[in-house]
Amino acid sequence: MGIKLDFAIHIQMKYTLYREQQLACDIARAWNFFSSPQNLAQITPKDMGFVVVSEFNGEEIVEGMVIDYLVSPIFRIPLKWKTKITQVEKYKSFTDFQLKGPYRFWNHFHEFIPNEKGVLMKDTVEYELPFGILGTLAHGMFVKKKLNQIFDYRYEILEELFNRPNNK
Repeated sequence: MGIKLDFAIHIQMKYTLYREQQLACDIARAWNFFSSPQNLAQITPKDMGFVVVSEFNGEEIVEGMVIDYLVSPIFRIPLKWKTKITQVEKYKSFTDFQLKGPYRFWNHFHEFIPNEKGVLMKDTVEYELPFGILGTLAHGMFVKKKLNQIFDYRYEILEELFNRPNNK
């Protein structure tokens, strides 16, 4: 007669990445730049192999819009990423939500706040990794660092585009 132990450890960790950046421009310029899916590749590190696959003809994002990408975050292996714009309040905010991609959960809220210096842009990304404890380990080993590198790169490109005297 023995005791059978039958259990599994399920760890799902939700993480939040928050960034803000002051842009020296008016709300229309900030909105027009960030609400165009074509500009995403410009503010993503080249080593990510980020490509917008969906075709757009300069239209702004709208609620319900689905955007397909290819991205190669690890070992240059291309992954399909599909997001849906779940919320848009023109000149104030929008949210993109991952429908398919490398994360178990990804919700990115973009906020734009006009002020005396231009526009304060805020990014709040809530995300979870797949694979339970392995995802948690991967987060600590490289995912968190990679996301910070991506948003650091983005910060520098936006500084160049919006805050350097020759580009205003």
